[in-house]
Amino acid sequence: MIIESQFKPAWWLKNKHLQTVWQKIERRNLTCPVVTEQLELADGDFLEINWTKKPAANTQTPIVVVLHGLEGSVNSTYSKGMMNAIKAAGWTGLLIHFRSCGGKANRLPRAYHSGETGDLAFVCNWVKQHFKQAPLAAIGFSLGANVLCKFAGETAEDNPFLASVAICPPLDLAASCRYIQTGSSQIYQKYLLDMLLDNLSRKLQRVNLNPYVNITPEQFHNIKNLWQFDDLVTAPLHGFKNAQDYYDKSSGKQFLKTVAKPLLVIHAADDPFLSPSSIPALNELAEPVTFELSQKGGHVGFISGNCLFKGEYWLEKRALDYISELI
Repeated sequence: MIIESQFKPAWWLKNKHLQTVWQKIERRNLTCPVVTEQLELADGDFLEINWTKKPAANTQTPIVVVLHGLEGSVNSTYSKGMMNAIKAAGWTGLLIHFRSCGGKANRLPRAYHSGETGDLAFVCNWVKQHFKQAPLAAIGFSLGANVLCKFAGETAEDNPFLASVAICPPLDLAASCRYIQTGSSQIYQKYLLDMLLDNLSRKLQRVNLNPYVNITPEQFHNIKNLWQFDDLVTAPLHGFKNAQDYYDKSSGKQFLKTVAKPLLVIHAADDPFLSPSSIPALNELAEPVTFELSQKGGHVGFISGNCLFKGEYWLEKRALDYISELI
């Protein structure tokens, strides 16, 4: 079903850009102590996971898996806020660093992308083996939210998460990639692209990508938008024909029809990152999917409150209230 959100923006934060960037300002000194663990993968690479507190093997406390956005990490302000909120609720937070994120270089040429669900499946299986009695839930942000939607649709009844919350997922990747190249949204594209190029530059110094990515130094320096990056780097590195093929196969919207466990998708109509076509039609949603649409909120913003320059982070309460109802 599609429902109207009850979110009301702070009176001084009604602008979509202010909603998007405010927590980076207000929460710049926010701390979130974590216990970091490294999991070895069968292909020779590894994943870093970050616990709010490492649980005992026989724990029955819910474990909430958190998936960050593009080039994010446990140090992203939205990650720290949500992990702290999970801990305050008496649960255990477990944030996964996608390959090459979190400041530690991965070993293999491949990295991560909006449709990569294999590593999430690996972590879920590992958690279920080591903490058999703990209920599982998940919260994803942006790219991580799209991964979560795709995973929920792929796994259907076998989904290990009793409840999932996807926050601002780019459910139509191609349209959103075009959208972020227009108007004032271009500033966000530059921000994301600069991080991607910096990460790739460091990777090229460590790993030989020539068998996978045929990119010349001139082409590298001429990448001006995310579509070009995905066409030249993301797609060939991960087995796609080109950017369009990657977007077609990885966009989360098409997987919402086969979701079999409760999934809440939160979206703002004024999101400067996402195309309006990311909003699905009612017939594109399986019965367990609730699509909550707000007119305001920006991208991973949703900051409410009446006190001037002191935000209340509505997303954290909404996500945890939804999960609490189900587990």
